Amino acid sequence: MCHVIVTCRSMLWTLLSIVVAFAELIAFMSADWLIGKAKPLTSEDMDSGTGGSQEPYRPTLGIYGRCTRISHMQISRRDTLCGPYAENFNEIASGFWQATAIFLAVGIMILCAVAFVSVFTMCVQSIMKKSIFNVCGLLQGIAGLFLILGLILYPAGWGCQKAISYCGHYASAYKLGDCSLGWAFYTAIGGTVLTFICAVFSAQAEIATSSDKVQEEIEEGKNLICLL
Repeated sequence: MCHVIVTCRSMLWTLLSIVVAFAELIAFMSADWLIGKAKPLTSEDMDSGTGGSQEPYRPTLGIYGRCTRISHMQISRRDTLCGPYAENFNEIASGFWQATAIFLAVGIMILCAVAFVSVFTMCVQSIMKKSIFNVCGLLQGIAGLFLILGLILYPAGWGCQKAISYCGHYASAYKLGDCSLGWAFYTAIGGTVLTFICAVFSAQAEIATSSDKVQEEIEEGKNLICLL
């Protein structure tokens, strides 16, 4: 018989697992990993804009995508063109970024699989006498290691020609040059930290769903068990 077991700790773990997976996925797809050096306004920009109040535009560069402003058009968000600069995997600017893409993609796929499974832990807590929470926690730990490897390798690619064109000639491996880090990089780091927190917290979720109070509710014949 299926028992729906919802506890505060198991629900929190499920929500965190989903949030972490989406955060890493959004960061990976974003082009805001590097914010390039400011490009001065042209005379056409000044004429079509609102005058001297306009700030120089700073293009952004991601692992495989970029955002740049189309020249000779009015300065507005509609003039910013974002999309992949690499049509295939081999065209990614750096071998280090290719490795980063692989490690992040593997880690994100694991996190998405765990997030999907976590939704069903309310009904099924074990498979073949193995706790789903413990298995998912182990997978989240493995995913976190893949994410760390990707984030460590990513700055090694700052010396590629693509990054230099955005960050200036002083850019090199682990040196930003004229660039600054964008929100996507910080989101990826935050998501990695939360991944390990989820891995640890999965043990608490397992303890909560197998506690004596839950067993008492099951023995009383209840199918829906909600505990704080």
